[in-house]
Amino acid sequence: MMRFTLNGAAAEADVPEGTALLHALRGPLGLSGPRFGCGDEKCGSCMVLVDGVPAFACTLGTEAVVGRSVVTAEGLGSMAAPHPLQAAMLAEQAGQCGWCLSGILVSASALLAHNPDPDEDAIRTALEPHLCRCGSHNRIIRAVQRAAREMRA
Repeated sequence: MMRFTLNGAAAEADVPEGTALLHALRGPLGLSGPRFGCGDEKCGSCMVLVDGVPAFACTLGTEAVVGRSVVTAEGLGSMAAPHPLQAAMLAEQAGQCGWCLSGILVSASALLAHNPDPDEDAIRTALEPHLCRCGSHNRIIRAVQRAAREMRA
């Protein structure tokens, strides 16, 4: 039985040792934000925060998060109170298919937590591990810039 903090609440899952965190999150824990894209750390759709640091959930074993804090896109905000990044993504119409956005949101939130006024190069660097096949990169960058401005205000 693995125990950790998930989106601010105590969580546990009975999964075999060596199970990828992504499978525990999407399976017994019932989340849909982190997605399986490539299984090889090449697309970023599975990205979560572990103790505030972006991590690929597709290759990270569940044993690595025991006793730690994991945040997924679901943990950033809610429909009633969206995170500024979620609101900015909507305002900038940054989502096309949306497959990549949950991973992008958690990576961008880590960036803004450490750098509240990132320039475009810093945003591009933070989002480098993410593959968006819809070509929404410019809108996504504008959304992160918008969220940063709103969070500073």
